Amino acid sequence: MEALQGDERREETDTDKPGPETRASDEAIAFMSGIEPAELPKCVFTDSLVTVSEGGRELGRFRVSMEFARRARRPCMLLHAQSEGAVDDSPCGTTVTAYLTADLEVLEEDYHEYVKLEGHVVDKRCRMVQRGGKTKIDKVTTVGTEVTKESFSFSTSALRGLVTEGSNFLLMRLIALRRKVPEHLAFICFDQKLRIVRTTFRELEEKQMQIGEETVEIFGVERVIHSVDDTAVTWQCCFLPDGHLASRVQVGCPVMMKLLQLPSQTEEGSEGDASQLLELNTVFFFIYLCAYACVVVFGKMPLVWEEDIQMRSKFLDRKEELKADHASYLTEHPEIRALISDFLQFLLLNKPDDVFQFAREYFLPFAPHSPADTNLDDSSQ
Repeated sequence: MEALQGDERREETDTDKPGPETRASDEAIAFMSGIEPAELPKCVFTDSLVTVSEGGRELGRFRVSMEFARRARRPCMLLHAQSEGAVDDSPCGTTVTAYLTADLEVLEEDYHEYVKLEGHVVDKRCRMVQRGGKTKIDKVTTVGTEVTKESFSFSTSALRGLVTEGSNFLLMRLIALRRKVPEHLAFICFDQKLRIVRTTFRELEEKQMQIGEETVEIFGVERVIHSVDDTAVTWQCCFLPDGHLASRVQVGCPVMMKLLQLPSQTEEGSEGDASQLLELNTVFFFIYLCAYACVVVFGKMPLVWEEDIQMRSKFLDRKEELKADHASYLTEHPEIRALISDFLQFLLLNKPDDVFQFAREYFLPFAPHSPADTNLDDSSQ
């Protein structure tokens, strides 16, 4: 570990092979390559669950959405998962944003986890980018004032059969819709120390579950994340026949995530319309701020354009053109909604005095080039 300026430390690792002799099973590779394009539209929906304690106390919320997008001029799936709540009255949360190909290949993924303790914050960020035949990972861990940076580089071919925090959600939805877990389904993944380990899946016995006032049949999948330290982590997820997540629990953990009410197509449609309207209103709000700034700096020009038929016609045409252009851009880049939502949530959680400095530090890891360290984009050179 090399000491840098102040309390910042950094470690770099360049690895062409996974390290331990760990690889995905043939059944896992076949599953990834055998995903049909017609299956993907069935995975485009949003799950919303609540986190409850053993005594039934509501502790937080969990939400995961999937939609079509484009990244680096490639059609892909955009996944956004967010969990927020409190542990022992300490606010905590996790956010995952990932761009995935149709065969579960990760083009880019951002992982953010935080716990706000009394007096300091524990913050973990991990960014994965695939470019130029390499998969590079930057990890930044902040504990109080101490910052540790680690960088890892893998040959993309060495990560065949990789399942990340993001791609796991899409994988689970596909398994749930097929209602069958192939035998010997073993992928590879990263543990907390970014070491490559195996993750296996098996089918649980079908059972009934009470959701609201209805009793429904659910399909269960168990995922085990193995570790070189022999401390495996086991997750059990249950799904409705249409692929919606009904419950999610880590074995041995006293809390669980569960669905309180069966989803309806009407509610999902209304939610999508509301989100799109919110995006458009946000864009128009920023346009208004820019226009106001121009008036303050340059002064108001005495122009009664409303009385000029030709100018008013051009204005209306241009207005509709801009609205269509902005709506199209927001549709092609749904990550804007997720990015703004995550930033506002973290901003309101911390309530900094200097909002501009806070925003600079928050978005700095997304910068294409950073003077303090070698960024992921260097892999394209």
